[in-house]
Amino acid sequence: MSSILVRDHMQADAQSVLSSFSVSEVIEHLLRTHLTGVPVVDEHQQVVGFVSEQDCMKEMLHAAFFGSESPSVTRIMHTPVLTVTPDTSIVEIAETMMDHKPKNYPVVYEGKLVGIINRRHILNALIDNARHGHCRY
Repeated sequence: MSSILVRDHMQADAQSVLSSFSVSEVIEHLLRTHLTGVPVVDEHQQVVGFVSEQDCMKEMLHAAFFGSESPSVTRIMHTPVLTVTPDTSIVEIAETMMDHKPKNYPVVYEGKLVGIINRRHILNALIDNARHGHCRY
């Protein structure tokens, strides 16, 4: 298999939310963008967490039951975040995905968010590589 890199298959215009967002603001963003999760970044675009629909749903159920205000996303986001670089091998990420739960990996270069790669991107990269005769399945 030829070398396939994240940079060639990542979504470069990755959506993110600021660490100053409330959970309600994150939910609005997820619904508006049709995403299942997003990286949480600070004011310097450095990834500080990751939040998913599931995280938000759990918090909203809790808030509905206890009648509490929407907390900061920092209260429910996952840390540390598994990230990759643009030069990471697609095969390496595919192997990592088989052992770890995250479906989305923020792509970070020099500490800043530059994209995102998910299972669908990985599958597209692998099938594209196979179509071009680099390997057979």
